[in-house]
Amino acid sequence: MLTNLKPQPADKILQLMQMFKDDPRDDKIDLGVGVYKDASGNTPVMRAIKAAEKQLWEAETTKAYTGLAGDPAYADAMVALVLGTSVERDQVAAAATPGGTGAIRQGLELIRMAAPDATIWLSNPTWPNHPSIIKYLGIPMQEYRYFDNETGGVDFDGMLEDLGKAKAGDIVLLHGCCHNPTGANLTLPQWAEVIALMQDMGLTPFVDIAYQGFGDGLEDDAAGVRMVASEMPETIIAASCSKNFGIYRERTGILMAVGQDKALHKVTQANLAFLNRQNYSFPPDHGARLVSMILTDDALRADWQAELEEVRLGMLDLRKNLASELQRLSGSDRFGFLGQHRGMFSRLGATPEQVETLRRDHGIYMIGDSRMNIAGLNAKTVPILADAIIKSGI
Repeated sequence: MLTNLKPQPADKILQLMQMFKDDPRDDKIDLGVGVYKDASGNTPVMRAIKAAEKQLWEAETTKAYTGLAGDPAYADAMVALVLGTSVERDQVAAAATPGGTGAIRQGLELIRMAAPDATIWLSNPTWPNHPSIIKYLGIPMQEYRYFDNETGGVDFDGMLEDLGKAKAGDIVLLHGCCHNPTGANLTLPQWAEVIALMQDMGLTPFVDIAYQGFGDGLEDDAAGVRMVASEMPETIIAASCSKNFGIYRERTGILMAVGQDKALHKVTQANLAFLNRQNYSFPPDHGARLVSMILTDDALRADWQAELEEVRLGMLDLRKNLASELQRLSGSDRFGFLGQHRGMFSRLGATPEQVETLRRDHGIYMIGDSRMNIAGLNAKTVPILADAIIKSGI
């Protein structure tokens, strides 16, 4: 049997990680891996997580399974965090998942069950796990334009034109704030236009949100997805706690299915539990329990939000400093979009050859399409990167 297996393509990010590790240069800079790092290059455990873990260790009395959909307290806390008061709680079916990718997988499984003829529309670019899972599940997919390489912003006209080719019943995979790998985000008026188009055409949104709190704050970052959930008949949402709680290895995610028709809640919830049963039975609980503890404890939540705000403002400062230094060196404002982007990522707009020059000549590692992790920088390396960008002819 095993002789029939075929080699799988290597993961480009993992390859880049190995190349960086093997590079002997002391001044090398890693901007490739999508993990938050502080100024020292570490991915710290947040203070509130440490405190919650200590409380849990002292109070936990069992390691028995939770329900198939996970701990209800976690679902309640995450629905409140992501959706606020935009919809009523009994309009949302929810199930805990192993990370945001697990939520994406379960959401796609749900779509395949409920709408087998639907095509999934993906932004270009998107994250590699999106098309990979969709292709593996055998679901048809199409792309819509998203990024304007010339302006560094959203190609909104192209996006609307491409989505205008979808058919009723199709699914549109949208990115919450800071989630698109380019760093470019839809404005609230643009969210409203996308919602109007989906309503007119009978499309269903599937929102992937993993960086709430990294852009303009917890509430502002959720405004787009809340608008979608409150105005569309049905909305699928995949959310992750890996980034904003810093619990990457705990694999803590959640899938939500929002329906304006409350009569569908019970059967939808049962189907989410069914899908969990088919894939991994009971979802992991440790990270989910920490998240629910933090979100329901005033002191823990206040400390978490304070540290998350420090992270957000730190990345914003790095963006502004990089854009300013590039303006000084280039004598133009062509890199101004870097200061306008939000979150961990930005797409520089460099060619693969220029990205290779950055790696070869300057020890600067980023993805081949020039997507870079802003959190991989610090005050010392910002001017080094800016100088390398200009010297590489970008």
